[in-house]
Amino acid sequence: MKNILVLGGTGKTGSRIARQLKAAGRPVRTASRTGGDIRFDLDDPATWEPALDGAGAVYLVEPGLRPGADRQARLPRFVTEAVTAGVRRLVLLSAPRAGEQGHPLHAVEQAVRGSGVDWVILRPNWFSQNFSEGPWRPGVLAGSLAVPTGDGRTPFVDAEDIAEVAAAALTEDRHSGRIYALTGPRAISFGEAAHLIARATGRRVQHVDVDPDTFVRRQVAAGASPAVARLFADILMAIGRGSGAALSDGVQRALGRPPRPFEDFVTEAAAAGHWT
Repeated sequence: MKNILVLGGTGKTGSRIARQLKAAGRPVRTASRTGGDIRFDLDDPATWEPALDGAGAVYLVEPGLRPGADRQARLPRFVTEAVTAGVRRLVLLSAPRAGEQGHPLHAVEQAVRGSGVDWVILRPNWFSQNFSEGPWRPGVLAGSLAVPTGDGRTPFVDAEDIAEVAAAALTEDRHSGRIYALTGPRAISFGEAAHLIARATGRRVQHVDVDPDTFVRRQVAAGASPAVARLFADILMAIGRGSGAALSDGVQRALGRPPRPFEDFVTEAAAAGHWT
């Protein structure tokens, strides 16, 4: 049985996918710049061939860009090399609206769909784990989620659900050629998310609808590039305008069960000590 190669194998989704595959007895290898089973860097093609050796399926994810990295070209080039190396199944972590021209992940979606091998594309909404392991955790700990979203609502999706769909797509033929839009079961506001976290943790947490320019300045001060900070602000502002509130049945279609509610994520994250 060939290996399943998980790019970003130490990240939010990759680590969960690897854990689920190992629990099912599947041969899996994690690839990452640091901490994975094998060193892998999309900016260093010399690391590609060793990572692909013996791989039959690959979970693809575009990690954070370094200065000068080309999101439009590097992962599509890797797709070509993977197929040449004998990979016969590709599962891509994409994003909503990536099927549209001009989206940063459009080129890699096209490369995957035109690869000539089995493929599955996942388009998840905002991760619930952004509150516990990602960019909003510092705000939770500080008691102030300062994001420019107003009262806009969005159906946060649990990374455990994303990982379970990905693991199924990597190992089951029936998912081939499918695009799964993945959301949670209901759309909530950042204010409600803050309230639920506060109730579960006993912390004082509130949402502050900060103005976009202030948000961008704070992101840049925290190390983001001005372009990335502005893009992040624009996406969050779109939530305030009602964009991204729609629900999807992708988890139900892929797994035969509804997605996990945000409340369950909060209870488990609090019990695990993510906000202590």
